[in-house]
Amino acid sequence: MSERQRIVILDFGSQYTQLIARRIREARVYSEVVPYHASAALLDDPPAGVILSGGPESVADPEAPRCDPAWLQPPAPLLGICYGMQLMVQDRGGEVAPSNNREYGRARVQIDSAAPSPLFHGWESGEVVWMSHGDTTERLPEGFRVLARSDGAIAAIADEERRQYAIQFHPEVHHTPQGNRLLQNFLFEICGCEPSWTARRFIDEAVAAIGAQVGDGSVICGLSGGVDSAVTALLLHQAIGERLACVMVDNGLLRLGERQELEARFADRFGIPVQVVDARRRFLEELRGVVDPEAKRKIIGRVFIEIFETAATELAEARGVPFDFLAQGTLYPDVIESVSVRGPSVTIKSHHNVGGLPETMRLRLVEPLRELFKDEVRRVGAELGLDEEFNDRHPFPGPGLAVRILGEIDEPQLELVRRADAIVVEEIRDAGLYRDLWQAFAVLLPIRSVGVMGDERTYEQVIAVRAVHSADGMTADWARLPDAVLERIASRIVNEVTGINRVVYDISSKPPGTIEWE
Repeated sequence: MSERQRIVILDFGSQYTQLIARRIREARVYSEVVPYHASAALLDDPPAGVILSGGPESVADPEAPRCDPAWLQPPAPLLGICYGMQLMVQDRGGEVAPSNNREYGRARVQIDSAAPSPLFHGWESGEVVWMSHGDTTERLPEGFRVLARSDGAIAAIADEERRQYAIQFHPEVHHTPQGNRLLQNFLFEICGCEPSWTARRFIDEAVAAIGAQVGDGSVICGLSGGVDSAVTALLLHQAIGERLACVMVDNGLLRLGERQELEARFADRFGIPVQVVDARRRFLEELRGVVDPEAKRKIIGRVFIEIFETAATELAEARGVPFDFLAQGTLYPDVIESVSVRGPSVTIKSHHNVGGLPETMRLRLVEPLRELFKDEVRRVGAELGLDEEFNDRHPFPGPGLAVRILGEIDEPQLELVRRADAIVVEEIRDAGLYRDLWQAFAVLLPIRSVGVMGDERTYEQVIAVRAVHSADGMTADWARLPDAVLERIASRIVNEVTGINRVVYDISSKPPGTIEWE
């Protein structure tokens, strides 16, 4: 790990910070986000470059976030974005002040063509960028020069002798068409990085890290039926072989046929036996009468661990070897949304495999995917030999169908949403749209509506269909499905799922909504 080239992103609370990390990783350079208050001395070795993110504050505010001064004078190249630029200007003795002409949205930048900078290699003067700031640089620090302006305001500066650059716009968003080019110029021409962050390299590093963490211990891995836990299991199997035991807890909250598919895939394709624990009754008893979604997640997390510890004890007795670790397919977005472990981001909701764990737990956690985004996990899965149909499977929430039933949960309700969900997925696949979507699923609403079926009045439940486009689950836009597809989905659900007489389509994006309803 210490030999890995990496870009450190100091997070000052921008809503775009994770996008910076993604864009850098898409260029096959490893990046990691750390909170602005982290000490630069905590780094094991110098990074290849440092990026200061944007943020909602003004540097003129006495309470505005400040970082360890060492971050502003690193031996590696430095790039400040928006708030990061203003912080650099202020730190080096320049002047930042409220602007009389605030910039929010699209703008055009005029580049200094007389003295071109490697940061803008491949850019034309007049390129469109995305601005979001109310302060502006009034006076440059000593040693800096202007690289670009927007409508008279300073849009980019540099002290090229020290390899320090700063821009007032956001290159990480798609509204800045040449933003990726700028970031890649910083990575490759200024920082001297190489595009070596690949799925194969991650696998090699993860296997080595698992071996170092686990030592001679044994691991029990929870398989949920999704790609995250499957990739986790395959990495562990490579690292420790038969000291891994895979267990699937059938909590009764799974998709149609999920249990049978998983057993067959792991046993037949990878030769990894899976022990299934039938805990359907236990989960339903614990969830009886529970309506609050956070309470559902906490209960599922607690029961999940309790069952796993029991299964671990029984398996250990049968094998004659105790288990020391529990492996989970936790991803970076799970961590970001659940707890602010890497920066000043707001907690959106807890995830059963992050925020839902009990405070005391005998098994120690192994989470090899904790720093990966979903698309990176899929690339790792393909490298490990997961078949395309499974590897490209849509994400499924850790609490399963429990958070796709709004309100109380019981077996009849689960059967309704399970069958409706299977219809949604089948029609999406048949239309050739499955791989174009991030997720498509059904949600059972806690309401009834009047309908007419067979010339008779009905008063039955409502299914909401949700389909979204996304790159990583951090943001999402609702999918404009063809009318004919929506018509088939609605018709089949009403006709084939007894108890449903109305289907609605969710056209909310994230934000303001989340992808899952709970």
